[in-house]
Amino acid sequence: MRGYFAVGAEGLSKRMNLGTLMRSAHAFGANFFFTVDADQKLRKAPPSDTSKSPGHLPVFNWDSVETMDLPKGCQLVGIELTDDSIDLPSFGHPLQAAYVLGPERGSLSPQMLERCDHVVKIPTKFCINVAMAGAIVMYDRHRALGRYAERSLTAGAPKIERTKHISGGPVMRKGRKVPGT
Repeated sequence: MRGYFAVGAEGLSKRMNLGTLMRSAHAFGANFFFTVDADQKLRKAPPSDTSKSPGHLPVFNWDSVETMDLPKGCQLVGIELTDDSIDLPSFGHPLQAAYVLGPERGSLSPQMLERCDHVVKIPTKFCINVAMAGAIVMYDRHRALGRYAERSLTAGAPKIERTKHISGGPVMRKGRKVPGT
């Protein structure tokens, strides 16, 4: 998959949700994980993170939206049910993205929504668990930006396999000598 992504949450208070979200981020290949304004007891990986993700991806704990320090060029994508949100199945994922989810019993703060480059919603009838929502978003990113065969229009496996990527040789500027040749 091209690009990079991070997953995080604002205002989390439940250890199980944090651990499950961290484990899913690790499983889907996130490049880092973050919290914003999380409860102090959540500043380390809880037991529900059975993959021990902090040993495999950096974890950043920011005290507020203002102290968030995302990499240059990284687009912040809020996951929130609002009237103006983009439906996840229609969303074009940025190559460099940080996905932020809201707390268990609330929404992303107005300050966070203001900072977001995009706001996306999962088209469900009502709110779902924050860890489950994060996994759905990461799966959708993986599906959209990964190299997979086109989904079959009928039940079962794809009818046409995706062609393998073939890397070409080096592209040389005119007159340049390659060392060792």
